[in-house]
Amino acid sequence: MSSMVFKFQRRLKRVDNSKIFQGIVIAVIILSALLVGAKTHNLPASVIQVLGVLDVAVTLFFVFEIVIRFLATPKKSQFFKSGWNIFDTIIVIGSLIPAGGSGVLIARLLRVFRVLRLVSMVPELRLLINALLKALPRMGYIALLMFVIFYIYAAIGSIVFHEINEFLWGDVSIAMLTMFRVATFEDWTDVMYETMAVYPMSWIFYLTFIFLTAFIFLNMMVGTVLEVMSEEHNNFRAESHGESKEGGEPASRAQIEKLEHELEEIKVLLRQRAQE
Repeated sequence: MSSMVFKFQRRLKRVDNSKIFQGIVIAVIILSALLVGAKTHNLPASVIQVLGVLDVAVTLFFVFEIVIRFLATPKKSQFFKSGWNIFDTIIVIGSLIPAGGSGVLIARLLRVFRVLRLVSMVPELRLLINALLKALPRMGYIALLMFVIFYIYAAIGSIVFHEINEFLWGDVSIAMLTMFRVATFEDWTDVMYETMAVYPMSWIFYLTFIFLTAFIFLNMMVGTVLEVMSEEHNNFRAESHGESKEGGEPASRAQIEKLEHELEEIKVLLRQRAQE
């Protein structure tokens, strides 16, 4: 009995890992995105009915796909240790909410999020998201330092330029919005020329702020993301070649799968002999 279950899991694993099946899943995800966009247009009733049938078919396919992935996992507890599996499961379960009644808004929003399943299906996109999430703590310190700089400049601007334009420099909070406008280069020269009419040297205030925020801190953000992405790419390449993160003797993925398969067969034989 255990041997049959093992063979069934191996077959499901092959189906789940096959490029054809992965391509079909990606195509269905794209179709789901197109269906969501099509429903935002004013369409005839007959077309809306066809889109409804297709939406149900897409939902059923997602359920079928997540069930295959779950059954193909030898240890079911390992399935939910992956954040991407949990994310896919939540999206699929959310898609089962009926589109009618009081939950129509929630159902439509969850169907929009089905497009994000494309991220979990493409390894390269998963790599980018993982790198971004790991870079957030480091970027948080840079953002905190930027907030300090914003606050200092906003306080100075509110004290010095308050009488020039109260709408832009009335208090610290409004002044911080003005500094954000300057940092994003949204008509910032109009703000500068207005204060320069009273304080001719006020251009130093704006140029130093732009130099700090737009050049130094922004490049620090980009550099942090690139560093984490490089680390994630090296880890991904090491894992795909059967290496550990610290390095080691490389092995092909086919060799690893063959050894895993032989190990599982030995376990099944030992269990059968123990039962005999």
